[in-house]
Amino acid sequence: MSALGHYIEEEGIATVAISLIRPQTENTKPPRALWVPFELGRPFGPPGDPAFQTRVLLAALRMLERDNGPVVIEDFPDDDPRAQPDAAWQPPRVPKPPAGATGDTLASMLEAEIALLQGARQRWITGHGRSTVGLTGLPISDAGRYVGEWLRGKSPLSPRDGFSAPLMLRFAVDDLKAHHLEAATAGTASSRQLGDWLWNDTAAGAAIHALREIGVASEDERLKLIGGNFLVPAIRVRSSS
Repeated sequence: MSALGHYIEEEGIATVAISLIRPQTENTKPPRALWVPFELGRPFGPPGDPAFQTRVLLAALRMLERDNGPVVIEDFPDDDPRAQPDAAWQPPRVPKPPAGATGDTLASMLEAEIALLQGARQRWITGHGRSTVGLTGLPISDAGRYVGEWLRGKSPLSPRDGFSAPLMLRFAVDDLKAHHLEAATAGTASSRQLGDWLWNDTAAGAAIHALREIGVASEDERLKLIGGNFLVPAIRVRSSS
């Protein structure tokens, strides 16, 4: 998905692009663009920080006052305040999967890991009054077991009418990511710290990498598409994949 914000110019009403990839913005040449030094998916900065997000929004809107051009690209001056690692942050302690673990081992470790993290995740929900888990419509333990069936080499049926099995696998993986990040989000851990923990130190991370391999090798075009493009972020894909 493009990191460049969409823009339109219709009937004299201009909008401003929010750019996360400056070279792409320079190539597409929108009339007005604000480049921001944030990670993909966060064009206005860190979630839960409306004051900072308002600063980004106002900086973009002020570009509409500029009368030079035809192309103006400006850089937002400040980094994401949460991009800096928190030295005091301690991730949840879960057993790290051994290198080369089988699908059956990963499935069992994943199911146990979900149970281990329930307390930490419940504290997050209590503090925030919401959860980002829910794409599958299943309890997270059931979503984990559904993923486990795939890891064990089975081809489980979709647990919901109207949704294909590969699509439900994608939803289950998204729910697992959200579940684990909620459990780990305490203090001011940076997104890099959270990502490193999820992808390098948990059964969920190892399981999702394994699911990507299953998808890429599949003859089912839907599963191949989902496995190759929607499970593991590009920056986390292992070179051996």
